[in-house]
Amino acid sequence: MNTSENALSSIGEVAHRTGLSVSAIRYYDDEGLVDATDATDGGHRLYDVDAIARLELVRTLRDLETGLPQVRRVLAGTSSLRDVLAEHLHVIETRAADLDAKRAVLRALVRQEGTAERANLLRRLVTMPDAERQRLIDDFLDEVTAGLPQEASERIRDVRPVLPPDPAPEHLDAWLSLAELLQDDRFRAAIRSYLHATYAQFPGPEMSSPPVQDFIHSAGADLMRRLTAAHQAGLAADDPHVASLAAQLVDELAGTFGVAADDDLRARLAERYRTVDSLTLEALEDEEYRTTESRYLELVAIVNGGPHPDAALLDGAHRTRGDGDGPSLGDLGRWLAAAIAGGS
Repeated sequence: MNTSENALSSIGEVAHRTGLSVSAIRYYDDEGLVDATDATDGGHRLYDVDAIARLELVRTLRDLETGLPQVRRVLAGTSSLRDVLAEHLHVIETRAADLDAKRAVLRALVRQEGTAERANLLRRLVTMPDAERQRLIDDFLDEVTAGLPQEASERIRDVRPVLPPDPAPEHLDAWLSLAELLQDDRFRAAIRSYLHATYAQFPGPEMSSPPVQDFIHSAGADLMRRLTAAHQAGLAADDPHVASLAAQLVDELAGTFGVAADDDLRARLAERYRTVDSLTLEALEDEEYRTTESRYLELVAIVNGGPHPDAALLDGAHRTRGDGDGPSLGDLGRWLAAAIAGGS
């Protein structure tokens, strides 16, 4: 024996220290992964601190399900530990993504008691390549927006699902539901009918025209932001600052629609804002809207990890009914109606 036994540990002590079994330590020695440092006169293996450290590394890598060839490369110094771990991380992440995909398919099948044929379809949808996924979305949008005013069509087409590179189960689940809807002829027909009734017939074309959209997203948005801030600050409807902003809103709307900013326009606008909460709820809770465009927007929002575009409006309208805290859409509408009517 070449080294003092007092400086070495027996195989049993090493097993206790590393958590490896005695048979595993012998196996790694026999395979040439970690050689025993020495042996007793009776042939029992002994290990020094360096060997024990190597065995602890082997256990860590094996606990991570790293293959023996990779472990051997690390111990031999032909691959860095970082490179091997990065390689193994890629394998684990790929496996995790595959498990998430399977989970999404199983959830959908459990919900609707799917058949083997449907299971194959769902599996294909979840694992669909990006290019094929985009073609599916493009085909759907091409069909349902055909014949709509250009501005309305472009606005609808701007809302697209984009599955994250590392999707969570809820993203996959929503994409699965959405992909099935996009290929459902009845859903396509229903949403196309709704979109045409909403955007291709009066007042849809007028509301989606460039001047109106420019107003909504520029001057209109700025004025409404300032008016909302004034309302939240507690200013009265007849406050001079509020009255000035309301007058600007009426003038901007008159110019946008090409009408006179007279008492008749102010009265019609005041009546519309006075009932804005009920009008909003009626539009957002319309059964045809909820089962077509809203359902599409809901699933796209989940896939994209964002809120439904109608969330803030619906929340504000519900607060008019006494649900939740914060400013009510109805309160804001009635305050704005009073401010507009006060200028007549």
